[in-house]
Amino acid sequence: MIQNTKCECGHQNRVGTVLCEACGKPLYDSDQSTEPLEMRYDGVARRSQKSNPNFIDRIWNFFSSVKVAVYLIIITLVGAMFGTIFEQESNFVYFDPSTFYKQKYGTIGDIYYKLGLSHTYESWWFVTLLVMIGASLVICSLDRVLPLYKALSRQKIRKHRQFLIRQRVVYEGPVENLTGDWISRAVTSLKKKGYRVKHDEEALLVEKQRFSRWGPYIIHIGLIIFLLAILFRGLPGLNVDKHYWFPEGEITKIPDSNLYLKNEGFTVEYYPEEELPEKFRESGRVVPKLFETKAVLYQCTADCDDPSKDPLLEEVKRHDIRVNDPLNYNGFKVYQFDFDLTPKLRSVTPSLVRADTGESYGKFKLSMTNSEEAYQVGPYTLELSNKYMDFDLNEEGKPVSKSNDPNAPAFLFVIKGPDLPEAGVQYIYFPKQIDKERFQQDAINERLGGLDSGLALDVLGMEDVDFIASSSYLNIRVDRVMPFVWIGLGIVMLGLVLGFYWHHRRIWLRLDGQTLILGAHTAKNWFGLRREVARFLQDMGVDVDEKHLENRGNQV
Repeated sequence: MIQNTKCECGHQNRVGTVLCEACGKPLYDSDQSTEPLEMRYDGVARRSQKSNPNFIDRIWNFFSSVKVAVYLIIITLVGAMFGTIFEQESNFVYFDPSTFYKQKYGTIGDIYYKLGLSHTYESWWFVTLLVMIGASLVICSLDRVLPLYKALSRQKIRKHRQFLIRQRVVYEGPVENLTGDWISRAVTSLKKKGYRVKHDEEALLVEKQRFSRWGPYIIHIGLIIFLLAILFRGLPGLNVDKHYWFPEGEITKIPDSNLYLKNEGFTVEYYPEEELPEKFRESGRVVPKLFETKAVLYQCTADCDDPSKDPLLEEVKRHDIRVNDPLNYNGFKVYQFDFDLTPKLRSVTPSLVRADTGESYGKFKLSMTNSEEAYQVGPYTLELSNKYMDFDLNEEGKPVSKSNDPNAPAFLFVIKGPDLPEAGVQYIYFPKQIDKERFQQDAINERLGGLDSGLALDVLGMEDVDFIASSSYLNIRVDRVMPFVWIGLGIVMLGLVLGFYWHHRRIWLRLDGQTLILGAHTAKNWFGLRREVARFLQDMGVDVDEKHLENRGNQV
């Protein structure tokens, strides 16, 4: 069925148009109706109103719905709230999330982790919601702003009578001396009020502050930039907010960068007892007054990815990192987060011995943090298969590392050499005697088969022990997309200001003999527009009460 949308003025309108694009006559309402017109988008057709939509049109219609956009925003906000209940696992690198949440928060923490809420902001469903909101903003804007722009840029000066008398602010009545001079005086009066004027001999179209109509769409542009910035934060190198352990006296590589940081020394100063509140003195609590890390930041200039060579480092900055006084280098910030004064193993020098005779094949230096991939001891090679800095067994009996601190270090080797199988034998080594007994090192090695080989070998002893006196926990932050977040928010604020503090006002006026017909429209502040029209008419010699200009839907 072909729908006839041709107006009596002769203009052929698109299907879905409510008001004629040329003269403004309502296409579907009764000519006797005086109810105020719905002037949203000036009654022009939008793609979402297309008849017989195809598959793509249905997708367009879904995302162009404001109701759908509101639902998406609410669901996203609720999801983001769940992500703030407990800390996100992406912010910490020194714990096993499969055990951390249950150990710290109990059953509710375990449920939180298993539901995937511990990495909410990187989850597929959260990213999908953000993408859908962005699609909704783009399609909502295009569905409305393009027809609105066409309508406002092609406005006709002379409007149909039915269009004028169905505005919210209306005047119709006889006026004496309606001549060309009257139109000229009206143009002068309205220009003094800040209006842009278009006119012919018998009609006027004046408007001001049209730019405010674009406020909502400027807000949409700002929100799209904001969402894109949030999505790009997940790309490698653009955003980092993690906590790392830096042992005193060591140069530590900062992951996913070519930067290294040396903890030259850590100091902590405590409040004296007389300066503490009484409740702290009674509890015997010790409160740190100042703790700082003397840090040196290096940049790798050569051999950065060659494990066989030591990287060539160039010092780029020194800074004493304190709370709220970070090291800052080209947007790369290092904050003091916490510290640990518990001595920890830095390295040990064990021996490889024959279990039955006690014959020693030599020693090798085993570092806790910078362990080598293989060690040659006499005729035997010890290949490091796995390393657990804080050894423990999970519920399934599998080895895990609870943290990256060397609290209970364990090293899993594959020993290869003469009189051993070609594939070698596995052997686990605990440097600390207390851990050997606690986790039953010999029993584990029996299960691994290392003690059942034709030549039983043991890694024994803990000679030349080097301890780390203190450690700093530093928060590494890099946020290269934050400027775009602020740009997006600034554009949003600009759109809000345009929409709230300025209002698009339009006045249409036509002369029919000695009768003046006037209609006026604005998006906000109808009382101000009504008062302005009343003053204009009074300036033109038409005495009218401004309250009588309001169209309440009665017959004119």
